[in-house]
Parts: sequence; C-alpha cells; structure tokens
Amino acid sequence: MPSDQILVDPKWLEVRSTDPVTLIDARAAADYWTGHLEGARHLDPFPFHFYDTSPKGIEEFGQQIEWIFSALGITGSETVICYEDDSGMRSARAFWMLEYAGHPSVRILDGGIRALSTPLEREAQPVTPTKFGLNRHADTLATVDQVLHRLGKADTQIFDVRSDAEYFGENVRARYGGAIPGALHLDWAQCLDPGGRFKSAAELRDQFARLGLDQNREIITYCQGGYRAAHTYVGLKLAGYHHVRNYLGSWGEWGNRDDLPIEHPRRPK
Repeated sequence: MPSDQILVDPKWLEVRSTDPVTLIDARAAADYWTGHLEGARHLDPFPFHFYDTSPKGIEEFGQQIEWIFSALGITGSETVICYEDDSGMRSARAFWMLEYAGHPSVRILDGGIRALSTPLEREAQPVTPTKFGLNRHADTLATVDQVLHRLGKADTQIFDVRSDAEYFGENVRARYGGAIPGALHLDWAQCLDPGGRFKSAAELRDQFARLGLDQNREIITYCQGGYRAAHTYVGLKLAGYHHVRNYLGSWGEWGNRDDLPIEHPRRPK
C-alpha cells in the first residue's frame, strides 16, 4: 500500500465519501464499552498472541484471522479504519493483520479518538458475519526460519523495537534475555510525536536513516509479540521503506528457544 494511503485524519472521517467504511475499535473491551465511535466494531488484538511461526503455526494464524474478520463482518469491499486512543500498537496490529490477510483498503485513524470531538456511543450495532477470504500477503510477515536464514545477509536488516531495558537484557520476558544477533535498535514509541500521532514521513526517514536502516534492504521488525513491531512496520512504510516484514513470533518465540543464536548488547558506559 502506498505510504500516503495508510493514515486518515479526523477531517477525512467527517468528509468521507459514500463508499462503505467500517470502523474497527482496537482498544480493550472496557474502553470500547465506555464509549466508541458510532457503528464501530470491536477487536482487541492483544489476546491473539502467536509465538509459533512454524508452517503449522502460520497456517493456524491464518485460520484465526480469517475467523476474526468473518465474525466482524469484513468482506474486503469496504474501507476499514482501525483506531484506538492514539496512533498506538493496537490499531497498528489490526492494520497489519488486515494487510497480511490481503484486505485491499485498510487505514489507521492518526491520533485516534483523542484527536476527535465526535460524540461517542455505548451501544454496539449488530454485525452480520461474512465469509472473509484470506489472501495472504506473505511478504509482510517473517517466520523464525526466515529470520534465522537472513542473519548476516547483506540484503536484510533486523530491527529490534523493544524498550532499552528489554534490548539490553535488563527486563527479561522470555527464557533468555538479549537480542537477535546484529539487530539495530530503537524503541517503537520514537515513531510518535508528543501528541500521539505518527511523526511526519520526513522525520521518520531521518531517524531511520540515522540509525542505519537502508531503504534498499529488507527490514524485519520484532518486539516481544509482534505488536510494537507492527507499529514500526507502519512507521517504516510511512517513511517510504517498501520491503518490510513483521516477525510475528518475535522475542516471545526467539527468546524461548534453546537452539537459536542470541546476542547480549551492553549499554554504553
């Protein structure tokens, strides 16, 4: 998807055309029921972790998201707008799931509902389930084997977007602490401005270039479970990086394996 077709702003929602639009509220259930945009359907992506990216695991992941979007009444003929409170990892994960599933028109409400003055509602509109057809865009997802086989390759860069404490092994959230060997690192939240919107494309390009990320290489993002990595996947796309994959299993898979290489970065003194 072209970078200029990823985000929509509040004004876009107000003046959108008569083409069908489906809103996906990606916040926690309690937040959704406290108040959501009119007609929004609810999908909290957090319960749907997937730490097995073997061929069997990827097949099950596809079945899972096919079921989710069928239950939400998604057909593929509408424009889907994902949102949360700001431009966070939940809406980005929902966006990435739909891209991977092959939906042709999915976007993120930049700034989330905090950027709106629109009244919220508490009632949920009835949804007619569909039979959503999965059309995998496999080039948006990385598996453990793909990451392993790309280590040290000149045409691929691994991008760790966890917190500093996770990257430096101070906050260990798996059997092992550390990082995937050779990974460049920047906290995912650096893609956002102070108001909770994505930084401009120029700002994102500048910070990624200063980090050493090359637009001509394939970039594989990872975090703990593929949520923050999905957010940085969006940030890279906005910045004009065309070859980006989200490592679905992320450290929750890599850091719990005994047979994979691990690097132990140390903070500069």
